[in-house]
Amino acid sequence: MTSFFALLGIAILLFASTNLDDVFVLVGFFADRRYHAREIVGGQFVGIASLFGVCVGASLLSIVISLPYVGLLGSAPILIGGVKLWNSFHEQDRNEASLGSHLDGHRDGKLASVAVVTVANGADNIAVYMPSFAIRSSGELVVIALVFAVMTALWCFVAHVIVDYPTLGAPIRHYGHRIAPVVLICLGLLTLYQAGSFGLLLKHY
Repeated sequence: MTSFFALLGIAILLFASTNLDDVFVLVGFFADRRYHAREIVGGQFVGIASLFGVCVGASLLSIVISLPYVGLLGSAPILIGGVKLWNSFHEQDRNEASLGSHLDGHRDGKLASVAVVTVANGADNIAVYMPSFAIRSSGELVVIALVFAVMTALWCFVAHVIVDYPTLGAPIRHYGHRIAPVVLICLGLLTLYQAGSFGLLLKHY
């Protein structure tokens, strides 16, 4: 059983490492004056809640599959983090201008369009969340859900601040895309450890 404060830390790292890109998505929406703040915030909450619900449902695999085997899914965030880390050294930093062109096709639905973009941008989150959720109790999932709700609100606030003070976005763009993949790799290793999957792997070698 993970301690409360350790669980808080894991939940915060899970959200922050997989949703850093969402800050820039939100910046794009807040910079578009055709969107009201309540539509952007509401859409972001709907999108994150949808991803969370899908991951909780998928994590129920642990009921019919032995936990160490489910824990092997922790290799997914390790792989995703490795790819993102590799790409961070071989691709140019994303900027708000390119993000703006990406969002041009999503301007009509207001709240719904924000939710759709959030889900589409976080599709790979499922591979990260599912193995971590699978080794948690229902009570721990409630705590994680509350942390995700608070972090979603914080993300919206940060994006709004960046729109008003663009210079704050520079350090996030410069360092964030390299820190987040390392956190993903560490979370994947933690999932493998907590699920007992390392022992399972050692048996086959």
